Amino acid sequence: MNIRFAHVRQQAGHTLLELTIAVALGLVVTLGALSAYRTQRQAYAHANDAARIHEAGMNALMLIGEQIQMAGFVAADARSTLAGPAIFGCAAGRPIGTDAALSCEPLPSRSDGLAVRYQGDRVSTWPTVNGQVTDCLGQGVGVAGVEIVNRYYADVASQTTRGSELYCAGAGKPQPLVEGVERLRLRYWTAGAAQAVEASALARDQWASVVAVDLCVLVRGAAFARRMRYVDCDGGQAVGADGRARQAFWRHIVLRNVLPAAS
Repeated sequence: MNIRFAHVRQQAGHTLLELTIAVALGLVVTLGALSAYRTQRQAYAHANDAARIHEAGMNALMLIGEQIQMAGFVAADARSTLAGPAIFGCAAGRPIGTDAALSCEPLPSRSDGLAVRYQGDRVSTWPTVNGQVTDCLGQGVGVAGVEIVNRYYADVASQTTRGSELYCAGAGKPQPLVEGVERLRLRYWTAGAAQAVEASALARDQWASVVAVDLCVLVRGAAFARRMRYVDCDGGQAVGADGRARQAFWRHIVLRNVLPAAS
């Protein structure tokens, strides 16, 4: 009888040891699965953020690039010329004032600003349903032949997730176009120049001789808990202390409608 009791106690002790080992292994597997899930989730978040940054950068380059190419456009049968230069820029500021007398206002974002001028018609703009030509926001501004001045800059918008956006002001007040754009960097080529210069280096009467633009768009993404390295619009290495990934996008754009006259 004592032998049987001892045997039962041995079996019970062995079963408890196996249970302890099983629980420990289960915890290890669970922790490993949670760690893998967290790693995959972070990788997905970073990849998704990178895709959004790339999309925003390419959209901004396309929108501004198309406008710069249109700068100076006047229909062949037009009876009037433009009231000002095809293009006008601001260093670390945005264009303000009347279309005929543009000036610059500093921006906290240090983004450069740009104003593009051309005549609107059914070719240079997308017309509204009632046939009016449109500005950069798709707003009707008048009949064919009316002068259009679209102004671009990047600034902080606290009501958005990413906090910075590309803005355009056409016939009305500025409206956001592309989310995440933190800064525009613009350099201008004048006819016969050996290098591009920023807007502050050009006198008012020199804007009529601008034949090409070097455009850089700096886009920032969501905030992550780490310091992010990136290449800025000047081509130098920089570190984002706010944990946001950043990427710069470049494009060289020729002003097709003013190059022959400037040359």
